[in-house]
Amino acid sequence: MSRRRLPIGIQTFREIRERDCYYVDKTAYIRRLLDEGKHYFLSRPRRFGKSLFLDTCKELFEANEALFEGLTIHEHWDWSVRHPVVRLSFGSGSFTAPGDVQARVREQLAAIERRQSVVSECGTEAGRLASLLETLHERTGQRVVVLVDEYDKPILDALDVPEVARANRGYLRGLYSVVKDSDAHIRFSFLTGVSKFTKVSLFSGLNNLKDITLDPRYSAICGYTEADLETVFAPELPGLDRDRIREWYNGYGWRGEERVYNPFDILLLFDTREFGAWWFETGTPAFLVETLFQRRVSSAALGEMMGSASLLSAFDVDRIATEALLFQTGYLTIHGEEDVGGEPFYRLGYPNREVRQSLNRSLLQYLVQDESGEEANRLRLYRLLRADDFEGMRALFHAFFASIPYEWYTNNDIARYEGYYASVFYSYFAALGLDVTVEDSTSHGRLDMAVRFDGNVYLFEFKVVEMAGEGAAMVQLKERRYADKYRGTGEPIHLVAVEFSRDARNVVAFEVESA
Repeated sequence: MSRRRLPIGIQTFREIRERDCYYVDKTAYIRRLLDEGKHYFLSRPRRFGKSLFLDTCKELFEANEALFEGLTIHEHWDWSVRHPVVRLSFGSGSFTAPGDVQARVREQLAAIERRQSVVSECGTEAGRLASLLETLHERTGQRVVVLVDEYDKPILDALDVPEVARANRGYLRGLYSVVKDSDAHIRFSFLTGVSKFTKVSLFSGLNNLKDITLDPRYSAICGYTEADLETVFAPELPGLDRDRIREWYNGYGWRGEERVYNPFDILLLFDTREFGAWWFETGTPAFLVETLFQRRVSSAALGEMMGSASLLSAFDVDRIATEALLFQTGYLTIHGEEDVGGEPFYRLGYPNREVRQSLNRSLLQYLVQDESGEEANRLRLYRLLRADDFEGMRALFHAFFASIPYEWYTNNDIARYEGYYASVFYSYFAALGLDVTVEDSTSHGRLDMAVRFDGNVYLFEFKVVEMAGEGAAMVQLKERRYADKYRGTGEPIHLVAVEFSRDARNVVAFEVESA
C-alpha cells in the first residue's frame, strides 16, 4: 500500500476524496442512523472529525456518487434521489457581543437562499428557516436534510459574559425548534457540538432529538480506531513505536468496546514523526484551569472522578458540573461504569498521556504564573530524580511553595487542605509524563501516590501537621507496609514521607528511606 496525502486541517469530504487523501470510512454509521431514526445529536470534543462527518452526509444526500466509490455505503444507496441540504455552521467567528449570532445566521440563510433562488419575506431568522425548508421540499419533491455544526459555540464563546450567553441560548432555542415544527419537510437532521446543553435550557423546542453521544453502537463514529491505524494508515507506521502511539494518544471511550484516537493527533504525528501535545495545544484551557482552581478541585483527583449519565449530560450557562465540563471537552473520558440503584455511573479518567501531562503542566503554570519558571522547576525535578537527590527534591518543593504569593492562599482559602499540597506534587510528576498512581489500593490501605521511574519505585505519603518533626507520614508508610505490593518488581523502593505545616504553608519535613 502506497502512502497518501495526510488530510491535516481538511474538513471537506470532496477535497479528501478528490486529492486521494487518507480517509477512514464512516459511511456505515450514516446507513445505521437512517435505519434507526431521523433526528440526531452528537457531542464530541473539538477536532474529532464532527465537521467532516457532516460534510460526508451532505455529499451523500446530494447524491455525488463518484465521491463514494469503494466506500461501504456505495452499494446500498439510491443515487437517483437528490435531497436538498440546509447546513448551518457556527465553527468560525466570535459570538461574545450582542447580535453576533443573529448576524451569522442571517448571513448563512441568505447564502443558501441565493444558491437555491429562494426569496423570503419573513422578518425573523426562525421564520426564514421554516419557509426555506417548506419551499425546498415543495420545489424538489424531496424532503430536506438539516445539518448544524458546532451548534453550541455561540453559547460557549460567551460563557464569560453570562447575559450574552443566555441571550444566545434563547435565540438558538427558537431557531432549533424550527426543526421539530418542520418535521414533515425533513428527511434527516443531525446536530453536533462539544457540549450537551440540557433539554430544558436549549432543546425544549427540539425534544425529538436522539442523543447518540453515549450510545455504544456509535462510540467510534468520530475518531480513529486501532484497526484504522493498522489498515488505512499502515504505510505511515514504520519507524514509529506502536506502544508509544497508544500511550500518547489512544484512550477515548464513549461506552463502546473500542478506544479511539483523536484524528488531529494522529495526523500531526504522521506528519512530523514526533510525539507532541498536538491536540491539547490547539486549545487554550484557561477557562477550564481557572474553574478547577476556583472549585478547589485537586489535580490528583481528576483521574478518579465518577459521574452519572444525567450529570455528564448537564451543561448550561448557570450550571456546569466539573465532571461534565472535563468529560465533554475531552480532558477526561469514560474508563468504566457500574449500576447504582438502576442508574449508570461512569468512572472517568485521563484518556492518555498527552492530556494527563499537558493539563498538569497548565495547572502548574497557573500556580507559578511564570511559564519559564515552571519549566525550570520541572526540568530540575527530572534531573533530581535521575540522580536520586532527595535533599535537592525537598529544596525544590520548598522553594516552589515559598514562591506562591500570600494573596493566592488568602483568595482561595485552600492552603489548609492536605489534598492541595498532594495535588501540587502529583502535577509535577504527571507533567513530566511519568507513571503516577494516586490513592493506590493495597491490602493495608490506600497509598497517597506511587511513582515508577528509571527502574525505581517511589511511594509518597502526605500529611498536614501542626508541628514539624512529628514523623506521622513515615510511620504510616511503614506500619501499613505499602512497599509489600511492589517488592515483586525487583526494583529499588523508596519511601518518601512529606509533611506540610498549615502555618508555614510549606514543606516542613521530607524523609526518605529505602524499603
